[in-house]
Amino acid sequence: MSNASSGGPEHQHHDHHEDVGHGHTHGVVDPTIATTSRGIWAIKWSFVGLGLTAILQLAIVLLSGSVALWADTIHNVSDALTAVPLWIAFLFARKRPSQRFTYGYGRVEDLAGVFIVLAILASAVTAGYVSIDRLLHPKTVQYVWAVAAAGAIGFVGNEAVALLRIRVGKQINSAALVADGYHARADGLTSLAVLAGAILVWRGVPIADPIVGLLITGLILKIVWDSAKSVFHRMLDGVDPEVVHNIEDAASHVKGVVRVSDVRSRWLGHRLEVELHVVVPGSSTVDQAHALAVETGHTLSHAFPFIGNTTVHADPVSTAGISYHHVAAHEHDGLPAHAH
Repeated sequence: MSNASSGGPEHQHHDHHEDVGHGHTHGVVDPTIATTSRGIWAIKWSFVGLGLTAILQLAIVLLSGSVALWADTIHNVSDALTAVPLWIAFLFARKRPSQRFTYGYGRVEDLAGVFIVLAILASAVTAGYVSIDRLLHPKTVQYVWAVAAAGAIGFVGNEAVALLRIRVGKQINSAALVADGYHARADGLTSLAVLAGAILVWRGVPIADPIVGLLITGLILKIVWDSAKSVFHRMLDGVDPEVVHNIEDAASHVKGVVRVSDVRSRWLGHRLEVELHVVVPGSSTVDQAHALAVETGHTLSHAFPFIGNTTVHADPVSTAGISYHHVAAHEHDGLPAHAH
């Protein structure tokens, strides 16, 4: 959708979902629907994979009493459960904007990212507590071979899920799904730590079991930190400067655009909202300026599939840039001096 406004005495807004002037139609399949369907598919299968892994590990925990494997199992369970808020977020993203939520429901995905970070933190606290308790109150680990096998299985299951989540998350530009993918990858490393701990226990070093549990706790806390930075960066409307530069470069190459200025963008879930000013020749009519703004939005939608809504302001050369939209301080209707 492009919103085009032209400078000068007349001011016109245009919203469109279809562009029939180019011989093809946009909007037959809403890109948000397509990407959220892909995200839901990834979440569904990663939930199944981690769920089966966690069930198998839990059974071996009950047999062996391994605290390292217990910490790894807690982590895998929490990782599987993080699929729930993401699933809900992608379902919300399918909903159309309303009179109350005029920008849609993309922010629900950012909230899901916060829940994921909190879930990972909770698993770290639980794993750390259990490991310290076992360190203070030693207990013999049984069926060491089964613990080692569970660690290997945990690694394979988590790495498969990580590859799926990261690949799909990058395809649909979902920071929450990518963060969840790296979480699963780190889980795989913790499973390898369980395998190493089992080997040490088998070689006569029983204290290795709770120590590995503490190492897993440290790895989980590192994941919390990295995931929190990614999620809160999105929540604070942070965008990679390179993305902004590429948008400006693509818009500046549209035929008829003199130059581009004041590019702004922010993520709503995994869709990027864009606003920019394009400078048009001073001799352009309102219709010509509007058409150029629409063409700019159309070009950006093809160049960057992750863009959601685009607002393009068409300014004449003589009054180009956002500064000319500023209204100086003034008073009226008994109000104190104010600016717009």
